[in-house]
Amino acid sequence: MVRSFFEYADNDPARVAVVHTDGRRITYGEMRDDANRIGNFLWDRGLAPGDAVACLLPNSHRLMAVVRGVTQLPLYLTPVNWHLTAPEITYILRDAGAKVLFTADPFVELAERAAADAGLPAEAVVVLSPAPDDGASRPPCPVTAASATTPRDRGAGSRMLYTSGTTGRPKGVRRPLRGISPEEAAGAALARARRYGVDHEDGVFLGTAPMYHASPLAYADQALDIGHRVVLLERWNRERALEAIAEHGVTWLYLVPLMMQELVALPEDERAALRTGSIRSIVHTAAPCPPHVKQAMIDWLGPVLVELYGGTEGAATVVTSQEWLTHVGSVGRALPHVSLRILDDEGNEVPAGEVGTVYFKNEELSFVYLGDPEKTAVSRLDGHVTLGDLGRLDEDGYLYLSDRAADLIISGGVNIYPAEIEHALLELPGVTDACVVGRPDEKWGESVHAVVVVDRPGAHDEVAASLGAELRTRIAGYKIPRSWAFAEALPRSAAGKLLRREVRESAAAPAG
Repeated sequence: MVRSFFEYADNDPARVAVVHTDGRRITYGEMRDDANRIGNFLWDRGLAPGDAVACLLPNSHRLMAVVRGVTQLPLYLTPVNWHLTAPEITYILRDAGAKVLFTADPFVELAERAAADAGLPAEAVVVLSPAPDDGASRPPCPVTAASATTPRDRGAGSRMLYTSGTTGRPKGVRRPLRGISPEEAAGAALARARRYGVDHEDGVFLGTAPMYHASPLAYADQALDIGHRVVLLERWNRERALEAIAEHGVTWLYLVPLMMQELVALPEDERAALRTGSIRSIVHTAAPCPPHVKQAMIDWLGPVLVELYGGTEGAATVVTSQEWLTHVGSVGRALPHVSLRILDDEGNEVPAGEVGTVYFKNEELSFVYLGDPEKTAVSRLDGHVTLGDLGRLDEDGYLYLSDRAADLIISGGVNIYPAEIEHALLELPGVTDACVVGRPDEKWGESVHAVVVVDRPGAHDEVAASLGAELRTRIAGYKIPRSWAFAEALPRSAAGKLLRREVRESAAAPAG
């Protein structure tokens, strides 16, 4: 049998595909039927190859059925971030050219408002959730009337995710439809699974992050193609995640560094008592991981961490725990199908050990920014794309990220990398979170400003002086923050990414 979601559904329909957030179990056969109904519904609505569909859905079996139903057809699917406002969602619906918007409680009103403002007819909003508990009437979902037979004209579709929009409006990352079957596309999922060490057939994947983000959705969807059970949480919660690992025998999961920081913050004796022996692999991406956090995870769970560097635009490097232990701080070497370059401001390759802008070319994942040929062109050099990150290669070809070009602090003509200072801060007792940004400075151009979350007692001036003194034993004096602020929490996205722009804007605002 060629391993793919639909093959498992046809040959073992009673196999559990998804454990929903409320504990309900949905089989491969049930999810296949739901996916087929969605596919037939879309063709019945008159959609054509290359058309776009959007969804505004919580982590749920419905979301996974929509992904399977839409992407078994030559269509584009855009999952929409449900933290966005109606105008922001309207922009994405218009930009993507979405013909249908699937939604469910509690986002129905938001979806209807955004779709109306985007000029979509009322019937374009398809509500997949049951009627509200308060007895209010709702028309039956039209998808339920569609056929559960295999849709006609199948062909692998593509997810079209939107960039985070750190500068200007977010843009859709659009890949060409490849003209292959969904089963052929599943072959790539199996190849990736081998890379992460999760190609075992008895797998259980734990989904802990919002699946409107690229990685959480991709790994959960990939898990179905290799026959795994997907256990879903509504959102990240450390205690609930640990309970799920023990209860379901989770074999792999996706985490971001912030989640790992919460896990290793547990006392060592508590960690040792947890039932985590089923874990065979943890994939992590999204942000630089402080080395002491990663080391603590490996010490606790063994060499099960696999880190990837890349973005919505594609993956570039990978590093196993074993490799990382001999190249501490690295995000790995280029994937087999990736060309990796470090270039200076003139576009010349720099020698090993020197910092430059990271460019990569993923032969398997060509893309354009939808409707923005200028952004597409600016991001490329000789077929290679940059995400704006700065880094260096060592003599063995391992990549070490310094920072994002946009986050670089230039103080008195000297380059200072915030990530290095943040990692040093997070190693200090009592510091639970930290963000370092450049602050306008008349003399130096920029000065180093730190915003920290601490649980140590003392007046802020005293704590700042203490932190500065401790940092001097770890990093050079010119990297020590010249100004400090303290916060109860730092602004972060639902996926745990630090919203550095908000911190930078606050730091640049005049006092008072």
